[in-house]
Amino acid sequence: MADAPTVGGISNILSNPSPDSPSDVPDVVVQVIDLKATGNRYMFTASDGDMKLKAILPSNLTSDVISGNIQNLGLIRVLDYSLNDIPNKQEKYLIVTKCEVVSPALEKEVKTEVKKEETGIILKPKLEDDDKSTFNNGSGILLKPKQELVAKSAAQIVHEQQTNMAPAARMSMTRRVHPLVYLNPYQGDWTIKVRVTDKGNLRTYKNAQGEGYVFNVVLTDEDGTQIQATMFNDAARKFYEKFSLGKVYYISRGALKVANKKFKTVQNDYEMTLNVNSQVDEVSSEAAFVPETKYNFVKIDMLGPHVNGRDLVDVIGVVQSVSPTMSIRRKINNETAPKRDVTIADETKKTVVISLWNDLATTVGQELLDIADQSPIIAVKYLRVGDFQGVSLSTISRSSIMINPDIKEAHDLRSWYDSEGKAVSMSSVSSGLSPSTKSGTRSMYSDRISLSHILQNKSLGEEKPMFFSIRAYVSFIKPDQTMWYRACKTCKKKVTEAIGSGYWCDNCQKNDEECSLKYIMVVRVSDASGEAWFSTFNEEAERIIGCSADELDQLKSQVGEENSYQLKLKQATWVPHLFRVSVSQNEYNNEKRQRITVRSVAPVDFAAESRFLLEEIAKMKAS
Repeated sequence: MADAPTVGGISNILSNPSPDSPSDVPDVVVQVIDLKATGNRYMFTASDGDMKLKAILPSNLTSDVISGNIQNLGLIRVLDYSLNDIPNKQEKYLIVTKCEVVSPALEKEVKTEVKKEETGIILKPKLEDDDKSTFNNGSGILLKPKQELVAKSAAQIVHEQQTNMAPAARMSMTRRVHPLVYLNPYQGDWTIKVRVTDKGNLRTYKNAQGEGYVFNVVLTDEDGTQIQATMFNDAARKFYEKFSLGKVYYISRGALKVANKKFKTVQNDYEMTLNVNSQVDEVSSEAAFVPETKYNFVKIDMLGPHVNGRDLVDVIGVVQSVSPTMSIRRKINNETAPKRDVTIADETKKTVVISLWNDLATTVGQELLDIADQSPIIAVKYLRVGDFQGVSLSTISRSSIMINPDIKEAHDLRSWYDSEGKAVSMSSVSSGLSPSTKSGTRSMYSDRISLSHILQNKSLGEEKPMFFSIRAYVSFIKPDQTMWYRACKTCKKKVTEAIGSGYWCDNCQKNDEECSLKYIMVVRVSDASGEAWFSTFNEEAERIIGCSADELDQLKSQVGEENSYQLKLKQATWVPHLFRVSVSQNEYNNEKRQRITVRSVAPVDFAAESRFLLEEIAKMKAS
């Protein structure tokens, strides 16, 4: 019967708990019963009509369930699996690592009523321990007696490989290497083959139990799946020198647990712990694999909700500009670190600045500077999203950059940019945050307050800057203040007048004949509840005043047209704006003062503002 479970299929699986190769996997079709989600995986009961077995589909098969390919009461053919014990229970657990759909949902659960006297079929034969032959139940189904499973560690695998001089194919016959996606805390003996794609430092820690050492690595298998492995104390000291970045290892005798979301740095539900008894052996006698890099790209215009979040993001974009290397002094240890800013754009017609740090700034960053005029495409993995100037990206120690990668997203982006993107006017993502409460905590319409909230809470920003949104007017701009500074045209840093002529840039270490002016000024901002002075920088000030600092300087210097400068400033007042501001505490003459800095500014969209006010009224009525 084609659309029916395999008679005796569960018994066949139980008698062969760990097939050594695909050819050893019995041909078994089971019915999916009680399919339900558990986290990002699905649990079900595998039924052959007579016997049942608890089972799980790994996360890589979740899409098949969501799409309706695998259905409750449907039939699947099990192509590969592993059988594990459920802790503290006398039960087995089937992990279906590969399957194919035989039939969609049947009308009901299939139940087989088999009588020995009618068919002569024995579904559960009792075999003696020394019976080494297969059992034919009379129906053409071969049932293998339960075999003793000999668990082999990573050391045994490497020893057999070296003894027999077997290639990788022979190794897989000796002992199955498990893909990372199939591992779970309930699994028994397993061996993985992985590359070290990130290696942390050996650190010390101190808690209530005392002091110790801790060390982390990120392991990547051939499919590109990653997991973080952590070692403590003796294990950390043992394996710190053993693990080398970029090398491939067999690893066994580790433990898995659910990953702590607070400290999770890779896309995996589990994290691994290795102790002093764990086995780690380098793969040296066969060709090493190169893990496939898997990306989870975030569009530039969707970065807002990720600002100051725990999760790292991947981005892809066309390089618009590359700055020279800058030397930044860190506040933590007062040491200097190289930094380089790269501005990228994508199909959303938004740009964002990526700050490359340390080696990435001096190596890949220099390569990008050399080819910047070719508008290369870069794919960057593991970026932290910060709130500098609204939205910004920064690399960390495990960030990686690929230039002009051979992936579909890069080809699509190149096609768009060459056909229309290069002629499109781009704007910074900081100036285009979506005016919707759905876009996250960094929207112009979230954290909305009045000025009085800041003025009446003098302690705001004591521990760290706090961010708010305000709808208000610029009520006054001092015409006699220092409104700009001379900046290098390359890096935008401050320059000084050079001896003789031109301007000297300490950052670029060069002399230029010309410089540009960049705004740095304060404006008085008012709303219905009060007024305060806001500090503004170049991009935000340009949007407020409506022209560049160079253009305003020309108005100021026009002979006989003194009023043009003051008129321009007056025209910029009493225009409604949406401000995204940070509030921090600065110390001046031993006195702490609040500093309100404009991080982004946008004109009021009255339709969106009306929707926002209606939502607020609805919330007030509901409460």
